[in-house]
Amino acid sequence: MRILLAEDEKALSKAIVKIFEKNHYSTDAVYDGEEALAYLETGCYDVAVLDIMMPKTDGITVLKKIRAEGNQIPVLMLTAKSEIEDRVYGLDCGANDYLPKPFDSRELLARIRSITRTKTQTDTKLTVGNITLDRATFELSSPTGSFRLANKEYQLMEYLMVNPRRILSPEMLMEKIWGFDSDAEINVVWVYISYLRKKLTALGANVQIRSSRNAGYSLEDSNDQ
Repeated sequence: MRILLAEDEKALSKAIVKIFEKNHYSTDAVYDGEEALAYLETGCYDVAVLDIMMPKTDGITVLKKIRAEGNQIPVLMLTAKSEIEDRVYGLDCGANDYLPKPFDSRELLARIRSITRTKTQTDTKLTVGNITLDRATFELSSPTGSFRLANKEYQLMEYLMVNPRRILSPEMLMEKIWGFDSDAEINVVWVYISYLRKKLTALGANVQIRSSRNAGYSLEDSNDQ
């Protein structure tokens, strides 16, 4: 899952990014509302975390603009304000939830899970063919064994399993998993595809990651031609 974090306090932003990445969420961090709007226009995020008090454009204005454009991405608002009227107004503008500062990392993660629950269908496990990916433990398993996937391996495998048989271009995977601000080269996608292919082979998987020349990669039944 990919998160856009818009928080102008850089120390807090870095701390939140670490929390998310430790829990296998890809995160892009921006520091003002104008940047948040520009990033959200790409449509490649699963959830947005917006601070209310941001320079250039505040979080409520960002929220109102994306909702007016029909963008229904789940939004968690961060706020130092505790007044009920402020929270009610934000919810009425389209926020999915509010989290007042300061907050505990466990509550932050619980609220992210809550507002994205319909998207992840509450089931923590994804299954394609004879392989299963456990979103709680980050384990990829088959009847013959299991591997605990590293951060980017997990995110890449999850994205492939959520989109079986769909060809995903290297550029799309780069944006979704590594993000716009990554210094990584495009060939890092092939490197991680290679890691996952080896694990699927070791697990005796009846699905495989296929390459389509000049197009991208897809998770397919091994028996399909």
